[in-house]
Amino acid sequence: MSAEAAFKKIFGRPESLKENYTHYCPGCGHSIAHRLVAECLDELGLRENTIGVPPVGCAVLAYNYFNFDMIEAPHGRALAVATGIKRTNPDKFVLTYQGDGDLAAIGTAETIHAANRGEKISAIFINNAIYGMTGGQMAPTTLLGQEATTAPGGRDSSLHGNPIDISAMIAVSNGVVYVERCSLASLKQIRQAKKAIKKCFQVQLDKLGFGLVELLSPCPTNWKLSPKEAWAWVNEVMVKVYPLGVIKDTTGYEDKK
Repeated sequence: MSAEAAFKKIFGRPESLKENYTHYCPGCGHSIAHRLVAECLDELGLRENTIGVPPVGCAVLAYNYFNFDMIEAPHGRALAVATGIKRTNPDKFVLTYQGDGDLAAIGTAETIHAANRGEKISAIFINNAIYGMTGGQMAPTTLLGQEATTAPGGRDSSLHGNPIDISAMIAVSNGVVYVERCSLASLKQIRQAKKAIKKCFQVQLDKLGFGLVELLSPCPTNWKLSPKEAWAWVNEVMVKVYPLGVIKDTTGYEDKK
């Protein structure tokens, strides 16, 4: 048996990812999320037909990593830009890759209305409960008591309101077909996240309506925790406010099994 025949490659870089060094901080979940998106696109044969829309935030340089067409959007306007792309190019697979400060703050209106209209778009929503790129300001998803540069004493409901569960908010809209919240804090959770992303992509392929996958992800730098502590904080604290699981699923996919 030849050396080539004796060994089989079982793990490598997805075609939908460029070969590049990451700029993300140690312990950040963006790199994991990038890989999951890329793997799902490869497995569904979508890479050459995909247009991604990243807005401002830590994911602003996503086009340095994803190996498919990308169109940059102004802060908060990713789903508005994606709507225009999808409506003018209905044969294209269109996805947005957004953080919580983008999707749930400056882009709240775009998120709610795109979801309510049932735009046939797939949204990947990274929730790290803080503004990462701009230095750690309080986000709509920041937990009560959690410190931020704009809430040094911790988030106070009487001053700042309560954390916004944007995924649950949009799930009540008839145009929304599938919403699931996952975590990137363990191997088991990462595998589930990939299943959710792939299912969300299938929703668009079947032209059913709007789909979103929320991914709980750590921000060690702005949380002022070590990567290990940050991953533990996701599993021990964050999931109590943002429970993992399917929030809405009207696909009927499970019934077909």
